Amino acid sequence: MRVIFLEDVPNVARAGDVKEVKTGYAKNYLLPKQIAVAATAQELSRLETIRKVGLERQSKLREGAQALAERLEAAEVVLRLRAGPTGRLYGAVTNAMLAEELTALMEVEIDRRTVTLSDTIHEPGEYQATVRLHPDLDATVNFLVEPLQ
Repeated sequence: MRVIFLEDVPNVARAGDVKEVKTGYAKNYLLPKQIAVAATAQELSRLETIRKVGLERQSKLREGAQALAERLEAAEVVLRLRAGPTGRLYGAVTNAMLAEELTALMEVEIDRRTVTLSDTIHEPGEYQATVRLHPDLDATVNFLVEPLQ
């Protein structure tokens, strides 16, 4: 079934794109949630307006994400976790822990799935993580892991 996307769907399409999708996906998900409309002749004539609105929305989201990226890169993030007598952490630092700390620090909801750690962290020290804020924009966050006293 051919549909016109009204909103961006990650890894599928952007607003204004005309795509062929499975009928069940369109009828059970895209159309009821008003994420897309069927690609009829009438809707195709509105396509340029839909694209323009989608581009405006994307530029606003990108500006907001750029401002948040600057704040994240300048932030001083410290994670304090329990450690054993040798200094090694009990467990590991996870992307959920970092996302929770960033959410509290920035007062903006940061999803754990957008946070990527380069490697597993079991030792105190300084590390970096990448936060995907927008499909075109990633922020690098420097953070410090300290043992709880």
